[in-house]
Amino acid sequence: MPFKASIIISFYNKIDWLKLVLSALERQTEKQFEVIIADDGSKESVVEAIHRYIQSSPLSIQHIWHPDTGFLKTTMLNKAIVASKSEYLIFIDGDCIPHKNFIEDHIRLSSPKEVIIGRRVNLSDLISQKITTESINNGFLEGTFLVKLLADSIINKSKDVEKGIHIQSEKINRGLGSYDKGLLGCNFSVSKQVILDVNGFDERYTSPCVGEDTEIAYRFIQHGLKLFMPKFALVQYHLWHKRISRAQEAENLKLFEETKTHQYARTPYGIVKEK
Repeated sequence: MPFKASIIISFYNKIDWLKLVLSALERQTEKQFEVIIADDGSKESVVEAIHRYIQSSPLSIQHIWHPDTGFLKTTMLNKAIVASKSEYLIFIDGDCIPHKNFIEDHIRLSSPKEVIIGRRVNLSDLISQKITTESINNGFLEGTFLVKLLADSIINKSKDVEKGIHIQSEKINRGLGSYDKGLLGCNFSVSKQVILDVNGFDERYTSPCVGEDTEIAYRFIQHGLKLFMPKFALVQYHLWHKRISRAQEAENLKLFEETKTHQYARTPYGIVKEK
């Protein structure tokens, strides 16, 4: 039976977080999907742990890896796009745990002329520590979890808790959705053909700060697509960690200005290198 979607997970070394994400994927209401772990050079012990997990998992998982030569997330994402076996791609990060309806929502709300975009609940350090593979398997993220988040937002500073509200109604999701939000690389989906048409991600982005998701969003729009964010859908929970340095933000913004100057829809620096 063909996959309805390929879910591509940006990943590097944080195996404990990845196991949480995979546990949540095992509880998805939609079952016809593959998982691609886009691994930007994790160490040997982590790779071995991933392979052990794959052998015992009910999920269909590809582990795509290359040697660690710096932050090459966009290069690895392009490799995962090429390796994907479905015609619809969903992108998340390895520190974002999906709600049980996450994949179903992305597929249900997909449209050939749109990129479907979402946001995330930012969990506090305390509640992040309470999430384990066992608790996920026992339904910790379901039922009254939103109530726990509301209480935690007051005491321990979980943020954006309203983004954890899930209503499974296309009339509400689309009727209250918006076209005026930007794309986050941790939560969006699009057809494989479209992302091949724009030549994937710009591989010149080699620092973990702003840029690579904003840049591809711009090119999607240049290609004629709209960015649509449904309301009360595509829920995911972002595990707490220290903020990543943005020391090279200026360089990334310079790259983005070049994209806008040339009005690229198809980047010359993507899956296929063009002159």
